[in-house]
Amino acid sequence: MTRTLYLDHAATTPVRPEVLEAMWPHLAGGYGNPSSTHDIGRSAAAALADAREQVAAVLGCRPTEVTFTSGGTEADNLAVKGIALGRPRGRHLVTSAIEHPAILESCEYLARMHGFEVSIVGVDASGLVDPASLAAAMRDDTTLVTVMTANNEVGTVQPIEAIANAARARGIPAHTDAVQAAGWLDVSMPALAVDSVSLAGHKIGAPKGTGVLATRGRLPFEPLLHGGGQERGRRSGTENVAGAVAFATALRLAEREREQAAAASAAVRDRFIGHVLHLVPNARLTGHPELRLPGTASFVFPGASGEAVLLELEARAVTCSSGSACAAGQDDPSPVLLAMGFSAMIATTSVRFSFGAETTTDELDAVAVAVREAVHAVRGIAG
Repeated sequence: MTRTLYLDHAATTPVRPEVLEAMWPHLAGGYGNPSSTHDIGRSAAAALADAREQVAAVLGCRPTEVTFTSGGTEADNLAVKGIALGRPRGRHLVTSAIEHPAILESCEYLARMHGFEVSIVGVDASGLVDPASLAAAMRDDTTLVTVMTANNEVGTVQPIEAIANAARARGIPAHTDAVQAAGWLDVSMPALAVDSVSLAGHKIGAPKGTGVLATRGRLPFEPLLHGGGQERGRRSGTENVAGAVAFATALRLAEREREQAAAASAAVRDRFIGHVLHLVPNARLTGHPELRLPGTASFVFPGASGEAVLLELEARAVTCSSGSACAAGQDDPSPVLLAMGFSAMIATTSVRFSFGAETTTDELDAVAVAVREAVHAVRGIAG
C-alpha cells in the first residue's frame, strides 16, 4: 500500500465536501445571531430552522423535539440527566455494562449527587444485551432505561426496539445512544421505538463539535445549561448555526445513502473478517458474528499487545485503533471486553478496524496481509 489507509471511522470521519459547502456561507458571511430580530439574525434563524426540519425528517419526530448539541457526549449527558431529573417518578436507572462513558458516568453522577440507584445489566460473550434481563431489572420507580444502539468497540447491534417496548409497557422512557449506528442503520425514533436518541456529527461526515438529542416533547425535562432559553429551554447558549447546518446536511446524505452503503460494506467486512481469521493464527472475532455494524470488524490477537500491533500496522500504512477513541493511550483493558467475559490479558490484545462506504475489497485484502505480518512481528518480539 502506497498511501495510508484510514480504518478508524468509528473514532471520527472526514468532513464531507458537501457538508463543507453547506456550512461555509454561515462561517464566511452569515454571522447573525438567530435570536436577533434584524434581517441578519432572521436569516440565521431561518437556516437553523431549516436544519432542524431536515434532522426531524430523518429521525421521524417533530422539529420542536430536536435539540442541537456540541456532540454525542453532551447529547448523552443531556438525555440521562435531563430526563432523570425532570421526571417526578423514582430515582432508579437501568443501563448496560457496555455503554459509552458518557452514559455510564452520567448515571454514576446521578447516583453520587442525587441519590439515584443504577442497575447495570450484563451482556453475553458477543456483547448482546438480553431484553428479558433488562426488563427484569426495571422497577416501579425506574425513571429511565438507556442502552446504546450499537457498540462503539465491537460493533454489536442491540435489540433496541424490544428493549424500548419492554420499557414502554412499564411506562418508562427509553433512550438510546445511536452515535455509532447513524449512517448504517435506521436511527429514526419510530424504528427504534425510543423516546430519546443521541447522535454525533463527526461520525457521519460533519465536523467535530456537532450533535443532536431528539426527545419526545411530552417528557418532563431538566436542562443542564441555563441562560437565554435557546433550543426551547433545553440548551441555553447562542446556537452554532454553521454546525447545525453541517450536521443536518451530513445526516440527510447519510440517510439517503444508507441502505446501499450498508449492504456493500457488510459484504466487504465479512470478506475481511474471513481473511484475518484464516491468515492470523488464534485470532478471534469480537462482537456478534451477524448482528454487527456493517463498517466494523474487531479482533483479539492473543500473545500480541494491541497497541504494539497498531504501531506495526501504522508502519505498514494502516491506521486503526485498539478500541474506543475515548480510552486511547490507556493501559487498562477495555471494560467492554471484560464485560463480555474476556480476561484482562486477552482484552489488551484488541484491535478495531472501522471503515467507510468507500473502503474497497482490494484495500482490505491488503490490510489482512498487513495484519498477519504485524501480529507475527509482535508475537516474535514477545516470544
